[in-house]
Amino acid sequence: MNVREEALVWVRLGSLLAVWFALLYLSRIGLAINWNSLKQLPAAVTVYVLLSYASSKWLWRLPILQGWLVPFPDLQGIWQGEIRSTWVDPKAHHAPRPISAILVIRQDFFSISCAMHTKESDSYSTAALIGLDDESGRLRLSFNYINKPKATARDRMAIHYGAAILQIGNGPRRSLEGEYWTSRRTTGEILLKFRSRALFPNPLD
Repeated sequence: MNVREEALVWVRLGSLLAVWFALLYLSRIGLAINWNSLKQLPAAVTVYVLLSYASSKWLWRLPILQGWLVPFPDLQGIWQGEIRSTWVDPKAHHAPRPISAILVIRQDFFSISCAMHTKESDSYSTAALIGLDDESGRLRLSFNYINKPKATARDRMAIHYGAAILQIGNGPRRSLEGEYWTSRRTTGEILLKFRSRALFPNPLD
């Protein structure tokens, strides 16, 4: 268990005790450990569970918790940019033009999912996580995905799987930049900038 995980365990235990003590105080039972105080434990657990749910959905995003208790950034929202493929068209003898793309990230304290939208296809993550790059020491978003071409592109594209690793930039304009590769043996770059906290199915429409 690392320091942050240990801190999280102690925060959870402390929070449960704080809720229990608050209920004892409000009910005027006092802080003595007796049968009456023990009967308040189920109510304390219920309140704690509700607070934990709120924390996992919303409270963890508070800037004051970022960096020490919450070891990863809040990426939820719309990211806009482009995909640059290294694939070379054998007929045109050059790589295709960059493809406009939107990445929709949904995130709570325990999970994260990614959906990439272009005009010709939609990709949905099958697994995603935020981790630390051992070489650069920077946080990165990694995800595996399945790509599903839209009806108008199925004569040129097939359903395929892929993976992407994106470095998380926290400059004046937040960014996600990195590489991807697919089961079709293609690779390329993904370059995105943060656009909005709003979430909607396909911002390209």
